[in-house]
Amino acid sequence: MEISLDLLQTVGLSIAVYMIGDYIKSKIGLLQKYFIPAPVIGGLLFSIILFIGYQTESFYVTMDITLQDFFMNVFFTTVGFTISAAIIKKSGKLGAILAVVSVFFLIIQNLIGVGISELFGIHKLLGVAMGSTSMSGGVGSAMAFGPTFESLGAEGATTVGAAAATFGLFMGSIVGGPVAKRLIDKYNLSSSVKNSNVGELLKEKDTDSNLFRTVMLVILTAALGSIISYVLNLTGLTFPYYVGCLFAGAIVRNLADAGMIKININEIDSIGNISLNIFLSMALMNLSIWTLLDLAGPMIVILITQTVVIMFYAYFVTFRTMGKNYDAAVMAAGHCGVALGQTPNAIANMSAIIDEHGTAPTAWFVLPIITVVFINIFNPIIITIFINLFS
Repeated sequence: MEISLDLLQTVGLSIAVYMIGDYIKSKIGLLQKYFIPAPVIGGLLFSIILFIGYQTESFYVTMDITLQDFFMNVFFTTVGFTISAAIIKKSGKLGAILAVVSVFFLIIQNLIGVGISELFGIHKLLGVAMGSTSMSGGVGSAMAFGPTFESLGAEGATTVGAAAATFGLFMGSIVGGPVAKRLIDKYNLSSSVKNSNVGELLKEKDTDSNLFRTVMLVILTAALGSIISYVLNLTGLTFPYYVGCLFAGAIVRNLADAGMIKININEIDSIGNISLNIFLSMALMNLSIWTLLDLAGPMIVILITQTVVIMFYAYFVTFRTMGKNYDAAVMAAGHCGVALGQTPNAIANMSAIIDEHGTAPTAWFVLPIITVVFINIFNPIIITIFINLFS
């Protein structure tokens, strides 16, 4: 039996899937602990149901996912609004070094994925899907780049990337603490600040309470991004559409920092969260899980290798380049979180260390801001380079 859903039915179903995932998350502490997003929970559950229907040949669902790319591009536009030159400047020399360390590791992640993929004889772009695309990039990046990988012959890349990103969310919160603990114990490190109240990373002042105006600004910025995307592709490289939207958001944000326009960053964040949740729900509930069956072995090897390598990288590189002190150890834990999962994983890792050993104000300010900004800027570019090298 084939069930066909039109555009509104598909969007409505994606919202229902999100709500189910949010309910399940509220009831299971483990999912909250490792910051598994509600659309991932609901979307994967629904895709499993589709998998059962496919395997038993009892039913098959087709959906109109026309709006999936729209919500994806709006989300990445709002991500661009977080890229503020003024904030980056505040991080100073340490932030610049961390930016280089973080961006270089993106290349390492993709080299691991490509290298092991070649050993197993699978498409190299599947290795990129299990590299920085899903690890440092997360579920959103995996779902955004997946169709591009698949169009170039990497069958099942979207599903593989989503599975890898979900794995990373779990592991990102598990391995950071042990790395920091080992460093703290080995070098007998302690906090140099007695006050344990960390405070918030950044306070943005509301500059405009008109939500409609903010929505219009985001959409106009996304439209500007479409032009930037077109120009980028004139270089001969293949840039995903959303990269232009990301850059457009960054341009508008820095115009706002210069006082040329007004923005409300809280409203922009809300628009981004709504778009991300709908986009992920639509993308994840339509996964072809059956494509994972033949890739289980290579996936396990690649993902375990990614986990081990970031632990060594954070221990030997991040810690040393950040000053070999207590704050550096905290940043090593945070880097494990953001390189395998997302910023909340990094913050959770650092918070756990801070709660036990004392505050680390430098780590708390520098790592989340720098990694978010520079991974968002350079990861799509690095992925694009790997696409053009191995497609």
